Amino acid sequence: MSLTRHFKETIQARIERDTDFREELLKEGVECLLSDDVETGKAILRDYINATIGFEELGRLPEKSPRSLRRMFGPHGNPQARNLFEIISCLQAHEGLQLKVQAVGVRIGTRSRLRRPLLAL
Repeated sequence: MSLTRHFKETIQARIERDTDFREELLKEGVECLLSDDVETGKAILRDYINATIGFEELGRLPEKSPRSLRRMFGPHGNPQARNLFEIISCLQAHEGLQLKVQAVGVRIGTRSRLRRPLLAL
């Protein structure tokens, strides 16, 4: 099911007015990528980019074409890790924050397993 235009406009309006929501959206997109949910991570980051910096401006920062960036974050895009990290770095700089990855261990019986990475601002 595709999202309605009204929903996308609502999210974009909230991103523009709510700094905490905007930061959490960026954080959630990166967490999804780190948790191997690449499709959801790309979709969240695509919405974040569209509502904040835009693909035209983002294309100037890492010197990549906006068209290439749109394809990279599209449903069939397959971005390389180098490109993803470069773009995430640009988004962090634009937002004025630095994300840090911290592994969270969970004890299961006698073994300790790592769960989804936790990002902190």
